[in-house]
Amino acid sequence: MRNPITVVKHFISTIGEKRSPHWSAFRDAWVRQHPTCAACGSVKDIQCHHKKPFHLFPMEELQPTNFISLCETIGVEHHLRIGHLGNFKNYNPNVEWDASELLEKKRNGL
Repeated sequence: MRNPITVVKHFISTIGEKRSPHWSAFRDAWVRQHPTCAACGSVKDIQCHHKKPFHLFPMEELQPTNFISLCETIGVEHHLRIGHLGNFKNYNPNVEWDASELLEKKRNGL
């Protein structure tokens, strides 16, 4: 079953600017090289998240410094919760810090 977040993300990605024809290859390579969620360490349903969203910063679309791996596992959904603050219309300029804080708490059993 497809995760509903994936469906919404695909819909949003079709609005406004056209993605680079190289985006899929960049995204897939990123996930292969960074296969764990930066917020929980999961390796399930990993997404390449843009720290600065494509619709606001189209020139940053293929910049690896603009990527972070976040999971989209149903019930956890760090991509939605941390990357988009619970709403795909939003973005979190502190996504890296927030993800590292959650991961540290998990490692410390908090």
